[in-house]
Amino acid sequence: MSSKKNGFVNFLQEFSIPLIAGVVAALFAANLAGDAYHHWFGEIHSGGGAHGGEHGEVFSLGFSLFGHPVGLHFLVNDLFMVFFFGIAAKEITEAALPGGSLNPIKNAINPLLATFGGVLGPVGVFFLALLAWHGANPEAFSADGHTLPLWGAPSLSKGWGIPTATDIALAWLVARAVFGKGHPAINFLLLLAVADDAIGLGIIAVFYGDPANPAAPQWLGLVALGMVIAFVLRKRNVQSWVPYIALGGTVSWIGLMLAHLHPALALVPIVPFLPGPKHDTGLFTEDDEVDQAEKAGLPTDHHHSPLHQFEHQLKLFVDLGLFFFAFANAGVELSGIGPMTWIILGSLVVGKTVGITLLGWIGTKVGFPLPTGMTFKELVMAGYVAALGLTVALFVAGAAFTDPTMQGQAKMGALFSGFVGMTAIVIGRALGFGRRSNSSPASKKVSEAA
Repeated sequence: MSSKKNGFVNFLQEFSIPLIAGVVAALFAANLAGDAYHHWFGEIHSGGGAHGGEHGEVFSLGFSLFGHPVGLHFLVNDLFMVFFFGIAAKEITEAALPGGSLNPIKNAINPLLATFGGVLGPVGVFFLALLAWHGANPEAFSADGHTLPLWGAPSLSKGWGIPTATDIALAWLVARAVFGKGHPAINFLLLLAVADDAIGLGIIAVFYGDPANPAAPQWLGLVALGMVIAFVLRKRNVQSWVPYIALGGTVSWIGLMLAHLHPALALVPIVPFLPGPKHDTGLFTEDDEVDQAEKAGLPTDHHHSPLHQFEHQLKLFVDLGLFFFAFANAGVELSGIGPMTWIILGSLVVGKTVGITLLGWIGTKVGFPLPTGMTFKELVMAGYVAALGLTVALFVAGAAFTDPTMQGQAKMGALFSGFVGMTAIVIGRALGFGRRSNSSPASKKVSEAA
């Protein structure tokens, strides 16, 4: 019975069912019971009222942290998502270890270059589409009978930051379905997604910040202090992930909060300090420790490194909790389709695909190759999968526009980007992605050595 139960849970995790279910549930809730949905999951601001001024009554737990009223939206976006980004940082850290797809470090430069393409490309497409559409049909951009200007406040141009984001969870799921488990393109896309979401959160802080609470970068020193704490724990050979996260992670989170930057990335600079697996051959496979433990007749769980324990012990909590993240952020009223919808969607699909492909290709020409086992065709597909903006783009849209009409249209564009995932899987199957062996570079080296 327990094996069936574990199999069901594994199915939920493998196909990100909680995340998808959260999106569907949010759409139903926002369209069938909008007032109740926004009451419980609306974003609270210190000035009172919900984000955008549409809903004055928002559920609160009755206290604040560092000036931020705590409600369900805060618990999901500012606390829970810290662990999600931490798990993503673990995957990137592991890929950077010897034998991983991002090792040597030179292999990580290309996805970072592609990240800039994934930001600049959508921004360029956004402004081109905005100017073209507004010039051809200016009356289409109106709210309450008044044409909205391209520049100034309120300004349609403020939506440029929305298509810079990538939904890490869905992109991760789709990449595994398209390329096959263990393919280097997955870690390429994961590093790219984490980096461009970091840029997206920075865009929110700098360009869409609350004038009453401007960014205070001096507090980023606490993030550096958190890293020092994690470094000291590693030097002392602490073999539990808990102190690294509880001490270094907490200090990093407080630093981001006081700096008025989004705290979701608090664990990204901390997780790389977690001790990884020990190996003497210079070859890395995720199952090395388990194999050694099994040969010694010891429980495998106790022989995972702190880096692996961190993921193994938190991944179920994170995967199931993504339901609440999606539910809190994907509630969009379906009546909000308009010109901005198609501009956001086009900026994501065209801008991400072209930008990532172009910068990734340029990277190969200036001496920074794609990860071993990844070709130009897979680079193009990775760029297309990165167009999955969805929940993260929804999050940015809420900060970009205060006008209800434009915000609704922009959110619909972000929501429609979810269809990129389905089309990517279909295209991937048609082009034969994932059919060949996706052995890691390390395992290939092992077989060659044998």
